[in-house]
Amino acid sequence: MTAFRVWAPAAGRVEVQALGDWYPMGPAAAPGWWEADVGHAPDGTDYAFRLDGGPPLPDPRSPRQPFGPQGVSRSYDHSAFAWADRGWRGTPLHGSVIYELHLGTFTPGGTFDAAIERLDHLRDLGVTMVELMPVAAFPGRHGWGYDGTNLWAVHEPYGGPDGLKRFVDACHARRLAVLLDVVYNHVGIGNHLAEFGPYFTDAHVTPWGPAVNLDQPGSDEVRDFLIGNARMWLRDYHIDGLRLDAVHALEDHRALHFLEQLADEMQALAAQLDRELVLIAESDGNDPRVVTSREAGGYGLDGQWSDDFHHTVHTALTGERQGYYGDFGSLAALAKTLTKVFFHDGSWSSFRGRSHGRPVDVLRTPGHRFLGYLQDHDQVGNRATGDRISAHLPPDLLKVGAGLVLTAPFTPMLFMGEEWAAGTPWQYFTDHTDPGLAKAVADGRRAEFAAFGWDATEIPDPQDEATFLRSKLDWSERDHAGHRELLAWYRELIALRRRWPELTDPRLDRVHVDFDEDGRWLVVTRGRLRIAANLGPGDAALPLGQPGAELLAASSAGAAIGSDTVTMPATAFAVVRT
Repeated sequence: MTAFRVWAPAAGRVEVQALGDWYPMGPAAAPGWWEADVGHAPDGTDYAFRLDGGPPLPDPRSPRQPFGPQGVSRSYDHSAFAWADRGWRGTPLHGSVIYELHLGTFTPGGTFDAAIERLDHLRDLGVTMVELMPVAAFPGRHGWGYDGTNLWAVHEPYGGPDGLKRFVDACHARRLAVLLDVVYNHVGIGNHLAEFGPYFTDAHVTPWGPAVNLDQPGSDEVRDFLIGNARMWLRDYHIDGLRLDAVHALEDHRALHFLEQLADEMQALAAQLDRELVLIAESDGNDPRVVTSREAGGYGLDGQWSDDFHHTVHTALTGERQGYYGDFGSLAALAKTLTKVFFHDGSWSSFRGRSHGRPVDVLRTPGHRFLGYLQDHDQVGNRATGDRISAHLPPDLLKVGAGLVLTAPFTPMLFMGEEWAAGTPWQYFTDHTDPGLAKAVADGRRAEFAAFGWDATEIPDPQDEATFLRSKLDWSERDHAGHRELLAWYRELIALRRRWPELTDPRLDRVHVDFDEDGRWLVVTRGRLRIAANLGPGDAALPLGQPGAELLAASSAGAAIGSDTVTMPATAFAVVRT
C-alpha cells in the first residue's frame, strides 16, 4: 500500500486521486492532517487532492510538477538516485569564494546538464561554492525564480529533480559546494496553499502581498512546512547550504524567531548527515543579530549579504549617486565598510529618511560571515536595462573593483560572467502564464523607471522572450582580447587569496585603512600585506607604513615599490608584501 498525507485543517472532506480513481482520506493522528492508503502506487504516479468536492489541486509538498505548477503532482523516490559523492563532507564558509548563477541564462541550453559542462571553468577559476538562484517550480518556462509556487518541486524546464541531483553530484566531484537560493518570505501568485490551510496571514503585509504565516494561529504547521522544505534540499538533494531571500520580510513576533529555529534545526541536521551545512541570509536590516550565534542572543546564521560594501565599491568606481547610492561614494565610506562592515550602523539613511542599522562588534564577529561583491543578480537585474558594471567602466577600473572584493575581509561572491566582463546584460525577465499578471508586471516595470526619467520604450519588456535570450552568457567572449585578460586577473587574485592567510583572516579588528579623499587613493593593511588602490587621475605614491618587500600582484605594469611607498599609475590596484 502507498500512503498519501496532506494538511488541510479547515476541510470537511478530502480525497486523493491516484491510479485513475478517487480515494477518501481520513483524519490522521496529527490535528488537521488527512491520510489514505491506496493500492501500490509505483514511483512516478500522478496524483492530486480534492477538498470538499472542489477541483483537483497539486500537493503543497509535491516532489514533482511535470505538467507545470497548476497540473497534478507526481510521486518521486529520492532513494532511487545513485549518488557518487559518498566521501563529500561539505565546505565551510570561511575561506570560500562563491559564484552566483542563474540556471536558465548561465548556458545557452539553460539546464542542469548544460551547466555541468561549464563546471570546470568554475573549478579552474578558484571558486569553492556555486550558489544557484531559485529552482523551485514556477509558472512559465523562464524567470528569475523568486515567484516559485511549488516550493518542494524542481522546475521541470531546468531538468527536474534528477537534473538537480546530477548537477550537485558533478559539483561535488570537482570539490565545489552547492548553495541554493530559497524564498520563504512569500510564495508566487497562482499557488494553492491558502486553499489547504492558513499558510498566509493578513496580520502583516509584505511588498508581495499577504505575509507567510509565521506567528498567527496555525503557524506551527507553516513553520514545519518551511523547515521541512529546507531539510529536504539539504538531505535529499545533497545541497550544502541555503541562501534565504529577503529575511527582513519574514514577519515573526514569536519569542523563538523563525530564523533561530531554522538555524537550530539545520545544525542538528548537519550533525546527523555528518557534513558542513551553511545558512546565508539576504537582509536589508543591517542587523548583526542575523549572524550572531544563538548562544550570544543572535539568530545563529552563518553569513549574510553586505549591500553596504557593494554600494561603497560601486559608487567609488562609477560615481553614481542616484537612489540608495546617495549616501555612498566617498573613500571614507569605503574605509568604514572595510573595517566596520555596515556603513549604516545607526547612522542617517537619506534614502530611507531615517536612521538605519546597528554596529557590528568587530572584536567578536568574524568578517567571513559577511559576503562582499562587486555585482549580484539584484544589483544588475534591478537596473532599468540590466546593464552590468562592465558596460560603463574601462578594464583598469574593473580590475580595481575585483581587487577590492577579493582582498576584503569578507567572503567574496562573484556574479556569473563578471570574471570576464561579460558583454551581455542581465535583465528582468518573466514568463507569466496569466495574461493579466504579465501585463501588470510589464506596466509596473515601466512605471517604476519612468519615475527616474527613463523613456518607457527603453525598458525591456519582461515578458518578451528576447529579454530572456539577451541575458544568456556568451561563453565565446572569454577568449576575446580584454575579456581573457580580466579572467586571468580574477584567477590571479583568487589564487593569491588562497596563498596568503592574511587575505582570509576573519579578524576585523586587524584591518586598518589609510586613505586620501582628495587624492582618491586608499591602502588597506592586512598583516604583512598592503592592498593599494589608486582611483585618482594621475600617478600617486601610496604609503606602506614600512619597507615594501615584494609586489605580489598588480593590475598595471607601472606599479613599483619604493622604500616605504608603492608608486601607482592612475586607476590601478596592487598587493604588496612588507
